[in-house]
Amino acid sequence: MAPSKKDLMAEKVMNAWSAFNIALSSNKRSYPKDKFYVLFRALKEYVDLMQDDTMIHKSVARAIHVLREYLQMERKNVPDEIIYDTNRMESMLFSGYDPYFRGLEPPDL
Repeated sequence: MAPSKKDLMAEKVMNAWSAFNIALSSNKRSYPKDKFYVLFRALKEYVDLMQDDTMIHKSVARAIHVLREYLQMERKNVPDEIIYDTNRMESMLFSGYDPYFRGLEPPDL
């Protein structure tokens, strides 16, 4: 049986997660923003695909659930935008919405 599109997208997220982890451990001097944003885009595609589904892949949930704490505990000098986007990733995956409002704010704000 061929893997479903959801399974393939989950695999893409996990491959991006692995590449990001390898980049984090291999170079301690510069932060691998490019690898992080590959992970971010893969997760965004995954969330868009899984929008109407109530079940998500356990491996994706586990990886994203620990990401922010892992970055704050294991690395020094994590850029603020990375922490912000990590929080966005958690909201997109677990709460079903993207808290990024730039240009989409309600009129009374």
